[in-house]
Amino acid sequence: MTTSFGPSYVRAIAPYVAGKPISEVAREFGLDEARIVKLASNENPLGMPESAKTAMAQAASELGRYPDANAFELKAALSAQYDVPADWITLGNGSNDILELAAHAFVEKNQSVVYAQYSFAVYALATQGLGARAIVVPAVQYGHDLDAMLAAISDDTRLVFVANPNNPTGTFIDGPTIEAFLSKVPRHVAVVLDEAYTEYLSADKRYDSIAWVRRYPNLLVSRTFSKAFGLAGLRVGFAIAQPELTDLMNRLRQPFNVNTLAQAAAIAALNDKPFLQKSAELNAQGYQRLTQAFDKLGLEYVPSHGNFVLVRVGNDDGAGNRVNLELLKQGVIVRPVGSYGLPQWLRVTIGLPEENEAFIAALEKTLATA
Repeated sequence: MTTSFGPSYVRAIAPYVAGKPISEVAREFGLDEARIVKLASNENPLGMPESAKTAMAQAASELGRYPDANAFELKAALSAQYDVPADWITLGNGSNDILELAAHAFVEKNQSVVYAQYSFAVYALATQGLGARAIVVPAVQYGHDLDAMLAAISDDTRLVFVANPNNPTGTFIDGPTIEAFLSKVPRHVAVVLDEAYTEYLSADKRYDSIAWVRRYPNLLVSRTFSKAFGLAGLRVGFAIAQPELTDLMNRLRQPFNVNTLAQAAAIAALNDKPFLQKSAELNAQGYQRLTQAFDKLGLEYVPSHGNFVLVRVGNDDGAGNRVNLELLKQGVIVRPVGSYGLPQWLRVTIGLPEENEAFIAALEKTLATA
């Protein structure tokens, strides 16, 4: 007799597949790690800021003790930065942790969660892991259709995920459109506004989502230190919401989910404005170079407001995997997105100038021999 452990809705989950690490590609294709370019995981190509490295070195002497479970200093820094009380802040082991915490805190089994087609995979994973019902709203031009998402909210809906900019497509919703949406969402439905890439927005696209948190008690803004701040390996995310929401999340949060080094590095990175500005400028320049190359190659791409570009590399459903494999053989790692229902596309992180050039050369070679 065979016994199946766990709920059927957990067994049905397809595990999250991250971008290939450099070491794995080197082993698989017999390549020199030093020559491999990784543009798969939307990491900051500048790496970690020196200010964060210094802060970590200073904090290392305390590693024999548990981290501050409440992360007082980091919460104080975030409180000052965003002008909110400390009890409006929840910390996560990356923003993935925040998204999972929100789902578990606000949604019960068999209730529903609304999110958009082509939006971040963790929304689906968090929903499935609860045994909740997913309401996936068709995208418009690869982005969110907020009117349709509003209409999709049902009596049992308890959570709506909105990513802005969106991953993996890079699409953006302007501030007035989001605020109009928030004003119409029923107050018993929580809205998670996932802003993992907000630091890459140009000045003319920025809006004050923290002001909306003050106005809408059902809104939670999620952000991360993994992208523009350069701390992906340390796993630090945070949420800002009114206490009714943060209190529920903190009841579920693991007490030491942000470690000592991560807390110290995040405080330093938060205050390192020159690094953040350099990251945004490098990203804007890289975006221009990649899209210029795509235009030259006659490739369709989705205009992006993050640190990556979604590009269509063929017309058949095998195109994404086929081109990805040829790029891997040349030591260039990008992200196929067939799991998002986009098998003809690749998502390419914007890298350093030399990394972008290596990718463009490899892509040109691959397409020329296809």
